[in-house]
Amino acid sequence: HGIGVGCILDGIPANLPLTELDVQPQLTRRRPGQSALTTPRNEADTVTILSGTENGLTLGTPIAMMVKNQDQRKFDYANTKEAPRPGHADYTYQVKYGLKATSGGGRASARETIGRVAAGAVAEKWMAQEYGMVIACWVSSVMDIDMPKDVAAALENDPPTREEIDTVGTLSEDVEKEVLIDMYGQKYSSKDGAPLDPSKAPADSLDFASGKMLYTRCPHPPTAAKMCARIQQLRKEEDSTGGIVTCVVSGVPVGLGEPCFDKLEAELAKAMMSLPATKAFEIGQGFNCCRMRGSENNDLFVKGENGLLRCATNNAGGTLGGITSGEPIVFRVGIKPASSISQEQKTAHFDGTASVLLVKGRHDPCVLPRVPPLIEGMAALTMMDAALRQRSRSGAALQMLGESAKAKGVATEAFANPPAKLQKIA
Repeated sequence: HGIGVGCILDGIPANLPLTELDVQPQLTRRRPGQSALTTPRNEADTVTILSGTENGLTLGTPIAMMVKNQDQRKFDYANTKEAPRPGHADYTYQVKYGLKATSGGGRASARETIGRVAAGAVAEKWMAQEYGMVIACWVSSVMDIDMPKDVAAALENDPPTREEIDTVGTLSEDVEKEVLIDMYGQKYSSKDGAPLDPSKAPADSLDFASGKMLYTRCPHPPTAAKMCARIQQLRKEEDSTGGIVTCVVSGVPVGLGEPCFDKLEAELAKAMMSLPATKAFEIGQGFNCCRMRGSENNDLFVKGENGLLRCATNNAGGTLGGITSGEPIVFRVGIKPASSISQEQKTAHFDGTASVLLVKGRHDPCVLPRVPPLIEGMAALTMMDAALRQRSRSGAALQMLGESAKAKGVATEAFANPPAKLQKIA
């Protein structure tokens, strides 16, 4: 909420091709104001690399990157100086440090994630170059709206590309006709997201390309439509909600992770839980495995590629004993509702006097559509740290399972069928 946000990234090897064009796409996916589902704050979030590269190559020295703020309104938060926002870190920062940033929350603001996303984009490029690693994160639930279990499982086993997440997960809205349209032409009610019978849908409503774009990053249109409707409803009610994102990391070397205290899933959990608004983390079957028998949960070994074994299933989510098995890493992160809402809320001044607080400003009714690049960035940084650590420890090339552990890229094809099929899925 000041002049800008940046980061310094150390430890990137020399000679990695790198320009702002490698970093900007993820920042654009993260930026506010990208659709009516998010905060209307309009920031381009254009990145500038200040140091650490020359002639388009990394030098092996620290890389400094900067994003300037353009649409900050720090005085929107003036009344939080005397009374903390319920659910926000205003109170704990004040008690811990004896003062706090009054312009939007300081380090407790989601603006700080710009540095994580920028740094993660660099780490991701290096891991893709070295190992062919691919990271894909998508929205799997908003409030009480979940993807169907069979769809969620299919996407985890065969994750969509980032491009599919951004396109299949986009709805177009005809505001006047109260209709949502997906990229395949199926129409839904904008009130509740229910699919509309083609014979009863408004014939003169806009087509997908002509409406107002709503980016959900949920790559299942029937579920995305329900999410859109719910988020729009919450905006009208000046409230907010949370949800869950799913992330799959493919092309993972075998042997990453350092027991006992730096196990790979422990590092991932710390990385994800360090992000603003995160409240839960699970890997593989997660809490669901607590209800399973060992005979169900155990991933049986079979012959793999390159002289390695692989698992017939992936209930463990890609690690065994905190060390990567080479299978895709599958994890989920729970995000809480944004605490800054435009409703009056009871609170207390720091001296204990009862008060009512109305937070001005432009708030996200649901931050989920902007979360995937944050998760992907922190996953990339964690994976690169683990890979460099294993390389320095072993002194040898890291082992890979090969093509069999990579995504097939066909799971989202089921959603490209005629509208009648989409209604059946819904």
